[in-house]
Amino acid sequence: MEANSLETLGVHHGRGKIHVGFLLCDTFAMLPFISSLEPMRAANRYSNEHLYSWQLFSESGQPVLASNGLSLSVNDTFSDEWKLDRLIVCGPHNPQPASSPNVLRALRRLSGRGVRMGALDTGSYLLARANIIGSRRCTVHWENMPGFRQEFNQLKVSNELFEIDGSLFTCSGGDAALDMMLTIVGNDHGQDLATKAAELFLHNTIRNSNESQRMSVVERDGIFHPKLVSAIELMEANIDTPLRSEELANMVNLSKRQLERLFRAHLDATPTMHYQQIRLRAGRDLLLQTSMSVLEIADASGFSSADHFSKRFRAYFGLSPTDLRQQHLGQRRSDKN
Repeated sequence: MEANSLETLGVHHGRGKIHVGFLLCDTFAMLPFISSLEPMRAANRYSNEHLYSWQLFSESGQPVLASNGLSLSVNDTFSDEWKLDRLIVCGPHNPQPASSPNVLRALRRLSGRGVRMGALDTGSYLLARANIIGSRRCTVHWENMPGFRQEFNQLKVSNELFEIDGSLFTCSGGDAALDMMLTIVGNDHGQDLATKAAELFLHNTIRNSNESQRMSVVERDGIFHPKLVSAIELMEANIDTPLRSEELANMVNLSKRQLERLFRAHLDATPTMHYQQIRLRAGRDLLLQTSMSVLEIADASGFSSADHFSKRFRAYFGLSPTDLRQQHLGQRRSDKN
C-alpha cells in the first residue's frame, strides 16, 4: 500500500507532535499493545493532523515474540539515545527473571530527561526495578498483583484499570489499555476527539480509571446473595490475618450459624473451608510469582506454620509447594530454550 493511502488511515511518516516509543519484551501481550497504539492512529485520522507517531523497540533490535506466538518486527534497538516524548513498556508474560541492566539504565536516563513513562500489563515491573515510579500510584495486571506488591511493598499499588499520576501512566493490561489511551488522547486534544476514536472501535463508553480490574463475586462466581458476597469479599481482603467466623458473621450482620448455613446452601462448604481455599490460592500465586520461602508464604497466607500450609496445599493442589515451584521453574527453562 502506498504511503499516501496509509496517511488517510492515520499512519504518517516522520515525527508527529507527540512521538511515542514502545519497548516490547519477549512474550508481551498483544491486546494491550494494539489497544494503546490504535487510539493514536484514530486521533490522527479524525483530526487530519499528524498528532502522534510511534516507534517500536526491542532490547536486541530483533523481532519480538508475543505471548500469542506471533512475531513482530521492530524499528530498532532500545537505548536512551532516542528522542521520545513518551515511552510505553510492554512487559513479558513472566516478569520474574532479572531485568537487563542496560534496559533499566536506559529507562532511568529517558525518565531523567523528562520522557513520560508508561507501562502495560507487567511493564510496571521494569519501571519499578528502574526506580522510576517513586511515590506515584501505579497498577499491574491482577494476576501479578500479589507478587508485585510483595517485591515492591513501598509502592502505592492500586487494583484499578489504569493509573495516570503526573508523567507516569500504567495499565493493568487487556482492553483497559484502550480506555487509558483514549483518556490520554482526551487529555491531549480534547474529549470530542477521544469520543470519535472510541466510536471507531465500537467502544461505547470510555471506562474510568477507578473501575475494578476483576469481575465482582456476583459476576465471577454467580453468587447473588448480598451477605454471602460481602463475606467472600471480606475474606479476599484479609488474607494474611484471617478473620474468625464470628467476626465475619458480625461484619455482615449475621449469626455464626446463619453464616454457616448460607455457605453450605450456596457453596457446599463451611466458611472456614472456603476461606482456606482462598488463602491457598493466594499462597500459590506468591509461590509462582516471588522468591519468598515457603515459611514466608505461609505467613503471608495466614497459616500458622510452613508445615500446616504445606499439608493443606498438597491436599488441595495435589503436590507440595516445593514441587509446584520446581515444576514451574522447569517449565520456564523449557520455554526459554
